[in-house]
Amino acid sequence: MKKFVIERTIPGAGQLTRAELAEIAKKSNAVVTELGRPYHWIHSYVVEDKIFCVHIAEDAETIMKHASLGCFPVDKIYEVQEMIDSTSADWV
Repeated sequence: MKKFVIERTIPGAGQLTRAELAEIAKKSNAVVTELGRPYHWIHSYVVEDKIFCVHIAEDAETIMKHASLGCFPVDKIYEVQEMIDSTSADWV
């Protein structure tokens, strides 16, 4: 399984109410169940006019299937190559 970041343009995303965001989450959860293959939505970051989602899937095609079934926009899919944080400074 691979980790992906999905960039989605949704005008006014940052102004969506918690109830509206909950509806998006419910729809995504339903689609994940419907996919019938391994898929995990980790979390999403909501900013001004975009939502950046972190998902785990076998491939980008599965990400696109999730988006298609849920009618979620997709600007770009990035496969995560590595993850770093403050503790990464201790690697060397």
